[in-house]
Amino acid sequence: QVQLVESGGGLVQAGGSLRLSCVDSGRTGSSVLMGWFRQAPGKEREFVAAIWWGGGRTYYADSVKDRFTISRDNAKNTVYLQMNSLKPEETAVYYCALNLRGCSNYGCYGRPSEYDYWGQGTQVTVSS
Repeated sequence: QVQLVESGGGLVQAGGSLRLSCVDSGRTGSSVLMGWFRQAPGKEREFVAAIWWGGGRTYYADSVKDRFTISRDNAKNTVYLQMNSLKPEETAVYYCALNLRGCSNYGCYGRPSEYDYWGQGTQVTVSS
């Protein structure tokens, strides 16, 4: 039974940093792809970052490149999102997501429909 549990959200001033964690607490098998998405009130869920579990290749939305870093700890079944230089417009609920099937289409890592399981989300609020 897959269960994704996010933590690490909170209130931070603009320019500050947070590190989000997502633990897959229900499985011992291998993930294929894990991603982070965010959703602000009244907006669609948008892709933030993703990482292939095996090879560790990473992908980022253009808006977060060079500021956010996604990483994983295989032994802990945990994926992290280090967020630096946060901006007020990045206030949102951040979700981690798990893909067990893999995907091969260009940009598939950025599509919510490619993910099989989702966490409950963690609120990130960036004050100006």
